[in-house]
Amino acid sequence: MKYRVRHITEYLYNAPVTLCYNMAHLLPRDTPNQRCLSRQIKVSPTPVYQTNGEDYFGNPTFYFSVQEPHKKLAIDVECYFEIQPNDVSGQLSLHGLTCKELREQLTTPPTPQLRMIKEYTLDSLHIRRSEALADYARDCFLDDTPVLQASMDFTHKIFEEFAFDPAATSVSTPAEQVLDEKRGVCQDFAHLAIACIRSIGLPARYMSGYLETLPPPGQEKLVGADASHAWFAIFIPDLGWVEFDPTNDLMPKEQHIVTAWGRDYADVTPLQGVIFDGGDSQSLNVSVDVQRV
Repeated sequence: MKYRVRHITEYLYNAPVTLCYNMAHLLPRDTPNQRCLSRQIKVSPTPVYQTNGEDYFGNPTFYFSVQEPHKKLAIDVECYFEIQPNDVSGQLSLHGLTCKELREQLTTPPTPQLRMIKEYTLDSLHIRRSEALADYARDCFLDDTPVLQASMDFTHKIFEEFAFDPAATSVSTPAEQVLDEKRGVCQDFAHLAIACIRSIGLPARYMSGYLETLPPPGQEKLVGADASHAWFAIFIPDLGWVEFDPTNDLMPKEQHIVTAWGRDYADVTPLQGVIFDGGDSQSLNVSVDVQRV
């Protein structure tokens, strides 16, 4: 399957910004089943300096600096992808590594890869392990349950018990609050799942990207109707990182486009940086289109 993704981000300031430095995680990466065919990024006003890079997690980064006064900053990214189906769900009944066996491997990692993976069992900026979070996940991740099946069961549990509510949370809402209120958005459900899985001693990471959405039958797709999406992945030896989407109760195949991954949202924020001046307020407009080519 081939896709075109266009992501437009606009910041409007109530006073001129005289100088800004920014880093963007907006240029999607290649993965075992995803290949970026082409990509371009346009910034207005034109940056005086820009360069591509790569962060600690191997995600593509784009650095730029605008050094002229401006009340509007626009970043327009257009990318083309080819994605091969990644149907790990067919292995649910075949892969038998249990939760207890994976925890034991992580206690005394037999390989350099597993030693590095332990980083994803620790706390990070937006994720704090706790006994309450562990309790919520424990009935799915029993010692003798295969990790793959446990992860799918836990994904379904979040989908069934939580309501999608864009007004319920913010980017900094703790996972325990989401657990208490049972409401949130894709980012909250991904953070919650990761926090619970880490709280029981297993490795999980945050996945950021896009999800193709289809209009109801007989209706045209609206321009800008898509959005950024978030889900999680858990590491299973022999399989690598296996992805799960609790917002939609599924294992991603070919409709999820990966932009970046990290320990949590703070590692893959679409745009972060420093501005000088700009007044006391700003507004943000985001438009995303995911189209099959």
